[in-house]
Amino acid sequence: MNLKKIRQLLLVIIISGGLVYGGFRLGEWKAGQKIRSLTAIDTTSMNDVLGRLKESYLKTEDIDATKLMYGATEGMTRSLGDPYTNFFPPIDNSRSKEDLSGEFGGVGIELGFVDKTLAVIAPLKDSPAMKAGVRAGDLILNITDKKNNVDKDTSGITVTDAVNLIRGEKGTEVILTTFREGDKTSKEVILVRDTIKVPSSEITWIDNGRVAVITVSKFGEQTLTEWNKIVTEVRSKNATGVILDLRNNPGGYLQRAVDLGSEFISSGVIVKQRDKLKTEVMSVNRNGKLVGMPLVVLINKGSASASEILAGALRESLGVKLVGEKSFGKGTVQEAQELPDGSGLHVTVAEWLLPSGKNIHGDGLEPDVVVKYVYDEKNPTADNQMDKALEVLKGVIIAKR
Repeated sequence: MNLKKIRQLLLVIIISGGLVYGGFRLGEWKAGQKIRSLTAIDTTSMNDVLGRLKESYLKTEDIDATKLMYGATEGMTRSLGDPYTNFFPPIDNSRSKEDLSGEFGGVGIELGFVDKTLAVIAPLKDSPAMKAGVRAGDLILNITDKKNNVDKDTSGITVTDAVNLIRGEKGTEVILTTFREGDKTSKEVILVRDTIKVPSSEITWIDNGRVAVITVSKFGEQTLTEWNKIVTEVRSKNATGVILDLRNNPGGYLQRAVDLGSEFISSGVIVKQRDKLKTEVMSVNRNGKLVGMPLVVLINKGSASASEILAGALRESLGVKLVGEKSFGKGTVQEAQELPDGSGLHVTVAEWLLPSGKNIHGDGLEPDVVVKYVYDEKNPTADNQMDKALEVLKGVIIAKR
């Protein structure tokens, strides 16, 4: 081929590439124009309603402009009909970030209800609450925070509101008025808030110390650090097998699911993420230290999102048995966006697919071995799903010999 023909061929390639790139950019520009046009929303009705409220509402002094603005913004996201695209006012956004970080200022109490009364489900080990003698079952009748002008009777309170009142800056005081069964009167417990650390991953040993049970309750900021320590313990104690407990794990950071999956899977795809423009493939990203380890995974209806990604990838890639109940079925990915006033927006930006390309959104993962959890009143610590998982794992161990 002579020099003239080579130049002509190069010119055709350059022009073709330019046309393709130009077309792509034009498509992007048109999509952007369409999206930007949505910002021109007619707010006449909103302003009209606000004016009528100020004019006619009985208690005008209760009209809070900030609350109205946040309420309107929350309504905007709710109108999409997507339960995972949400606006969070500053306090709620702060709590959401604290939950993922695994650290917050508080007193270390898991809250719930006893006969519709706010109660202590369990104080966390070595927390201010435990050190002050707070016990599981104590009723919480009132919450007082003098610094923040809070004096709240807990009748009709929600757990979320109670958490917001009890949590706070390290070193500050909160007073809980509690009542314990058998006592004649209530008492005030003065608690000094401290930094509370709630691990996202923990390890216990069963079957005479031969089998490691790794419980991952969420995929947060500290999960990988905690996980690496757990893996070191599993290897040092020569575990014969692992039960990975993902029950009631609502998900969290997608990347953590990829990291943990890479511990067991030697190569290949962990998950695919498909957005409006492209499909991104996320594959094994490390040399796993538990590759070849006999493994069983526990799931239930509380296992969602990133935990389903991990469980699904382990089954499709390694044939790992899933034991328990059908998972939740959340197959979308949210991006957390911070707003200038401290509020936040979690917006659905993509859907995730199993390595096979399957999307389980709304369907969930069906376990290979179905076991419904049965609470044993005579033995509250009994766990029939864990018992079945151990039975299945022993079969896997024998098969690998």
